[in-house]
Amino acid sequence: MSRTTMNRTAVAISAAVLLLPLSACGGDAEAGSGSTVTVTVGYQSRTINTVTAGTLLRSLGSFEKQLNSLHDGVHYKVDWQDYATGAPITAQMTAGKIDIGSMGDFPLLINAARGKQLNKPTRLVSVTGYNLRGGLNTIVTAPGSKLASLKDLKGKKVSTSVGSAADGTLVRALQRAGIDPNSGIQKLNQQPSVGASALAAGSTDALSQFVAWPGLLAYQDKAKAIYDGARLNLPTFHGVTAREDFAKERPAVLDAFLKAQAEATDYLNDHPVDAAEKVAKATGLPAEVVYLYNGAHGVATFDPAIKPQLVSALKKDVSILKAAKLTGDVDVDSFVDDQYVKKALGATAYTKHLATKPAPAASEAWPKGASKTVPFTSPSELLRYVAGHRDTLRAAYVPDTTTGTLWFADKAVWVADGSKLLPFVAPDTAQEYVAGHGGARVVSYADALEQAS
Repeated sequence: MSRTTMNRTAVAISAAVLLLPLSACGGDAEAGSGSTVTVTVGYQSRTINTVTAGTLLRSLGSFEKQLNSLHDGVHYKVDWQDYATGAPITAQMTAGKIDIGSMGDFPLLINAARGKQLNKPTRLVSVTGYNLRGGLNTIVTAPGSKLASLKDLKGKKVSTSVGSAADGTLVRALQRAGIDPNSGIQKLNQQPSVGASALAAGSTDALSQFVAWPGLLAYQDKAKAIYDGARLNLPTFHGVTAREDFAKERPAVLDAFLKAQAEATDYLNDHPVDAAEKVAKATGLPAEVVYLYNGAHGVATFDPAIKPQLVSALKKDVSILKAAKLTGDVDVDSFVDDQYVKKALGATAYTKHLATKPAPAASEAWPKGASKTVPFTSPSELLRYVAGHRDTLRAAYVPDTTTGTLWFADKAVWVADGSKLLPFVAPDTAQEYVAGHGGARVVSYADALEQAS
């Protein structure tokens, strides 16, 4: 957690508390004096699925450049405010103290509900990153834990951030496993960093979180995956929300932000390794973890367009939040407003963005000192390469055989099926494959490397 985030502990309230009436509201859309206007952007530096509207955007200076190009006689100053989750961003937005914010799909719905409740409406104006199957959220447990599947979580302590996308994944996954998400587990409502510490200390049995926490803990050998959120096959995404009054009073500023976000998106897609290095430098996260999610074939796909599939998924998310008594009904159609991003990108380009699809899953190796990764057509080919370059690799990545979710090759569960070597994020998915393929068996990473070479 960054020093800035720690300094805001007082406002980092949970999603449940967020829905209670505020004691006061303050600020205005044009914070500043005279010819100077301060634009306040709330972002989550370590939630790396939002970097094109936060960490990377800030690092590139694209927003400031766009504002300087307005030439409207106003001096603009950008106040970047870093938070751990979306809840405090929403609290500050409805208090008129943040103009533009980025957060995950479930917090976006709370943002919409809270804005309507206080007559301070907000609008979803663009998307940062998404995964059409739900792979941005993962449930992990301690490395030495005997827990191997969702069914093993019955009666156990599970840490998550209530009201977050990761909480939504946990609820849905437990329901599919036949476990009541309310009474079937002991849910601990914790910030991601607190939950990670609890897992390490043994005070929780499992952790359900969003990017980049599961990948980070696995990379650090502090956790292993037991459930890949992509098993749900339901889209999950992060997006940009803006106060409606700000959007109406400062449309040129919002347009500048969205154009800058588009530039940051292009930069990430064109220079994924360099973008990962920039985000790593700004956040303290290992670049190898950033690339897992934001790389050329990473878990997240970055595109500012508000795709119909994502809007449809958002509508399905409402029932989860209602059941948890975190919101009432949410009018998703009135919350979603793509007019601003459509204008920023241009109508023709926007139509093309809506039609684009995620890059196909692929295995990748990242050699030390390289500015590009090496792609492979199969996991077996990657393993063969790794076997011959063990001392010169930063990281190796493979897509889950069932879901396509990218994972670290040395953290994956490997299955040998004849001459084929197949990776999986979690053991239960691997066991399902073995059960359906006679002769297939789970093997260690070392054995997979030996067989490949």
